[in-house]
Amino acid sequence: MNEQLSFEDSESRIRLEAAWQRVLVRISSEVQEPIMARFIRPLTPVSFEENIVKLCAPGRFLQEWVRERFSGIIQSYLSDELGQSVQLEVLAKPREKSDNAPVKAVVYTPTPDTANRFTPNEKYQFNQFVVGQSNRLAVAGARAVAKEPGTKFNPLFIYGSSGLGKTHLLHSIARELLSNNPTMSIVYMTAQQFAEEFINALQANKVEHFRRQHRHVEVWLVDDIQFLAGKDKTQEEIFHTFNYLHSLGKQIVLTSDRPPKDIYQMDERLRSRFEAGLVADIQMPDTETRCAIIRKKAEALQVNLTLELAMFLAESVPGNVRVLEGAITKLVTMASLEGTELTREFAEPVVEQYYQNSFSKPGFSQIVDLVSNQFNISVEEMKGPSRKAPVVHARHIAIFLTRRITGDSWKHIGSQFGDRDHTSIMHGYQKIDEQMHHDKELLGQVKSLMKNLHPH
Repeated sequence: MNEQLSFEDSESRIRLEAAWQRVLVRISSEVQEPIMARFIRPLTPVSFEENIVKLCAPGRFLQEWVRERFSGIIQSYLSDELGQSVQLEVLAKPREKSDNAPVKAVVYTPTPDTANRFTPNEKYQFNQFVVGQSNRLAVAGARAVAKEPGTKFNPLFIYGSSGLGKTHLLHSIARELLSNNPTMSIVYMTAQQFAEEFINALQANKVEHFRRQHRHVEVWLVDDIQFLAGKDKTQEEIFHTFNYLHSLGKQIVLTSDRPPKDIYQMDERLRSRFEAGLVADIQMPDTETRCAIIRKKAEALQVNLTLELAMFLAESVPGNVRVLEGAITKLVTMASLEGTELTREFAEPVVEQYYQNSFSKPGFSQIVDLVSNQFNISVEEMKGPSRKAPVVHARHIAIFLTRRITGDSWKHIGSQFGDRDHTSIMHGYQKIDEQMHHDKELLGQVKSLMKNLHPH
């Protein structure tokens, strides 16, 4: 296999290397960074001959994992980037280790003599994380933990849907801690990795070795803890590790796609411990935060993006933070390839082709227009100063729907409703929210409007 990895820089090699780098960029916009780091980036392009591309994986486990889950998309992207249909072969490079080699976690910093093997991802830093209403509490908790580990918010439990920045915050915490104390021992791994390594330790009769890796540390970061649901033996190990570290005042940070109370098939003892510190959620970003995320990504790509274009993308590209970042990367790349400036005129057809076939969140104009037609109250009246009961009622419903659907801040919604003060906007929202609990007719009206705004 070594001979294949050292072939000369022929024209086909250069083409393959360039194509592979572009494929990595495309895949990274679609999958989580831990998956990229563990399974995709370790692949090495070997050769491109007679329409066959060979990639090398550092081990049979990774080879089989890629074959089962990613060979199709990699082959498709390589065909696209190389400009011709290709077949993919994933080869395995045997690991050079003895049968008695100890089992070790994929990423960990177990004891002082082997501390800091975990290196946080360079792009995941606090100053690269856009803070908005949707994530403010989680960021504040993460910063407090990074400043004083083990003294505040222990454990810190962050939850939210995929692609909203949970892993980013874990790496940011680790980076901040290591910048202040380079010898600090930190474990970072996903719950799935923990389960796999624990099973390997059981099979190899090296459970005590495994436990030392996780318990002789100062900070324990576990991503996607919900994957342990239903795994009783692994939950028991997590429980004892949690208790051991917490009793010594070591910092614990966990992430999940749902709050502790909603992780079914999770030991009640664990759930109660997860809730003992700070539980903070990360929601889908509102329009303002989405706009800021897009501009931050453009800045990282050294592209000057106008506020108008950033707002257009924030409102037109549906999905999470990862989708937003992928969209701006795609637009920047396409504009560069075509040798043109990235303008709204250039972006509109691209967004329509690649993103608006999927679900798109209704905007403010669509919401108020629908409410206007439903109650026969003009949009101008809803935005105006009128205090007539029918107008106020329609206005409050429009405010309620805008807040629920867009998640925009009270201040931003107030600016859309004739520059109203944020307290009056909050009052309108709360009034509808309370009335729906006992007014079935109002509840039916709101549900009907929601359905019309979300036809799919």
